[in-house]
Amino acid sequence: MSCPFPYDGRMERRGSHDHAATPDPEKITTVAEARELIDAVDAQLAVLLERRAALSAAVQRLKPVGGYPGRSPGREREIVEAMSAHAPRLGPERLALIMSAVIEAGLDAAAEDRSRA
Repeated sequence: MSCPFPYDGRMERRGSHDHAATPDPEKITTVAEARELIDAVDAQLAVLLERRAALSAAVQRLKPVGGYPGRSPGREREIVEAMSAHAPRLGPERLALIMSAVIEAGLDAAAEDRSRA
């Protein structure tokens, strides 16, 4: 996966598992520059959220309970735990809140897709 903007020293890698550079806040010198970088991340995030929603719809369709929309607290804990290793600044509590919203939105989109079919 490549960054949508060239590497120019404002970003640094935090580990071999990272797919994109992590911003070094000390090397960003203007609000406009920071916002430009945020906009690029938001664009990537939107694409990933769309992809996740499509995959979530497949899971809902394939569930053994006949596509009944539902959440799996154990699975959600596993997701947050795995993500925490990649986002230590956010930590598990914040990631749990974020992922709860993401999962709920994915379930809602899947239900909307089913109602149109």
